[in-house]
Amino acid sequence: MKYIIFPVLLFFLSVFASAQQRQYSTTDRQAIKYFALANQSLDENMYNDAIVQLQKALDADDKFIEAHSALGNIYRMIHQHETAVEQYLKVIKLNPDYSSAVYLRLGNEEIDIARYESARQHLEKYLTYPDITSANISYAQKLISDCKFSVYAVQHPVPFKPVNIGPEINTPDDEYNPVATADEKTLIFTRQINHNEDFYKSIKVDGKWQTATYLSDQINTPEYNEGSESISQDGKVLFFSGCNRPDGLGRCDIYISLKKGDDWGKPFDLPPPINTPGWESQPSISADGRTLYFVSNRKGGYGGYDIWKSTLTDKGWGEPENLGPNINTAFDEQSPFIHPDDSTLYFCSNGWPGLGGQDLFVSRLGKDGKWQKPENLGYPINSSGDERGLSLTASGDYAFFSSNNLGGYGGYDIYTFELPPNLRPHVVTYVKGNVKDVKTLLPLESAIEIIDLQKNIPVYEDYSDPDQGNFLATITSGKNYGLNISKNGYLFYSENFSLAGHEAKNPFNISVLLEPIEIGNTVILNNIFFDTNKFDLQTESLAELDKLVEFMQLNPMVHIEISGHTDNVGNDQANQVLSENRAKSVYQYLISNKIDASRLVFKGYGETQPVAPNTTDEGRQKNRRTEFKIIAK
Repeated sequence: MKYIIFPVLLFFLSVFASAQQRQYSTTDRQAIKYFALANQSLDENMYNDAIVQLQKALDADDKFIEAHSALGNIYRMIHQHETAVEQYLKVIKLNPDYSSAVYLRLGNEEIDIARYESARQHLEKYLTYPDITSANISYAQKLISDCKFSVYAVQHPVPFKPVNIGPEINTPDDEYNPVATADEKTLIFTRQINHNEDFYKSIKVDGKWQTATYLSDQINTPEYNEGSESISQDGKVLFFSGCNRPDGLGRCDIYISLKKGDDWGKPFDLPPPINTPGWESQPSISADGRTLYFVSNRKGGYGGYDIWKSTLTDKGWGEPENLGPNINTAFDEQSPFIHPDDSTLYFCSNGWPGLGGQDLFVSRLGKDGKWQKPENLGYPINSSGDERGLSLTASGDYAFFSSNNLGGYGGYDIYTFELPPNLRPHVVTYVKGNVKDVKTLLPLESAIEIIDLQKNIPVYEDYSDPDQGNFLATITSGKNYGLNISKNGYLFYSENFSLAGHEAKNPFNISVLLEPIEIGNTVILNNIFFDTNKFDLQTESLAELDKLVEFMQLNPMVHIEISGHTDNVGNDQANQVLSENRAKSVYQYLISNKIDASRLVFKGYGETQPVAPNTTDEGRQKNRRTEFKIIAK
């Protein structure tokens, strides 16, 4: 799962041709004999022996064009690109019109070693020949686009200062595919030892990553590879790829494991329609846990490997949807990473204009709900080699990736770098909380809901951990949110976060003590909103009001008093009337939603019951509030 190489277009001719079938450029019998021996070695996949025989052929006649061409083809197959280019250039020097295919191969090899301008010239020469296939024409044109983009990108580099993440994580073995939780306290990555891939984790303490440890015997196996993982923002759910496992549906499947205390539960294979008898891998889960992005070669794509998504419904995971032609090409798109803003997607591709091999791209979700055409992350983040497996911190400032060409501790190491501002996602922050019983101080498993108040839709729905009572959720800056925490037998908790007009990065840390449903206990409805000196309910209040309706429906014996309160600004009598009218507005909403009026009373207290000094704006804002109190049960 670390590197998966797929064929792009089969445009290569056979490396050799039989001596009996054609006339060679040499008449030297020794050269032809060694060429034939090389052909036999190649039939047995003995590349080194074939190279030796071809060198002997060239020692006999260094103008033997076919031998130079064959050497170029072999060096290309074994990824010795510089040497392949040397051999192809010798072919052209000896006979510029020996074969049109040499120009296509040469251009492709020159891109691999970042000789973009020379590659463009040779590819354009290739297109001047007649009788070349339409597939090869398209591929050559694609490579020319790569060259033109690469020349510009190298001339306009982006800031890039990669930093090795350190020996606590990196070793002489290969480490790659790093992903972090939203609070950046836990990093999970893949380590390959003796061709076996397993997950490891590191915890950040006082800003420093600790020595990585084996993730779990429940997930890691000695006989199968585990990799290409995605961790939920709170670190409780792990999606990963598993290949050739006996419980799988296809060659590679997507699995899921749930955190249980300090360990992980046994992973299970996601059922159809996500996994199929084909190839599904490289998952990335959205911040709300309801949209899964992944890579598949299933039918209905644009060619090669495409990025798909599936949305969780009440009936399970929905039918996967291809991300469309603004993301997927006739080539390969892989390694999706959806940022917690849920509107910025990073991935790698060899189909969009790039610097060679797999490049990293970013696409943003448009106002029409469709992904926009991707932007190459630029040089030197991308190079003539393959770049894969990028992930970001929730803040969006820094990225993680792996490389084996930046020095380090050996093999592939994990690095981090500051992402240029124009390539960053929308700013997000996170809410991290803990829920306990107010009397016993024991952790509570409670329903957590965060609502976009303007749209009146939930952006996060989950439960706090039953053992520790904690939860973590990411939210996008620039909006107003309501937070509700509820549990049967308890009063619900209400809070709001106003992130409109600024880009807050500091997280919200909340400790909540839920009170049982007892006479006299009170809840401040922090998400009930009115215009200044008015008592008409704003639309942003609907989510909170519906929560109160739900509470009354779940507790049919409960009677409540709804109370309105103001600060001390203005006329005392006017404040009294205003507070009563605001309480009445809530009362009327409940009745309109079929809550029996006999269970409700409303009352205005004006400025007589402040909860904070009226000497500051913050204090006066706290005093302008709506509450409900249990008066019977």
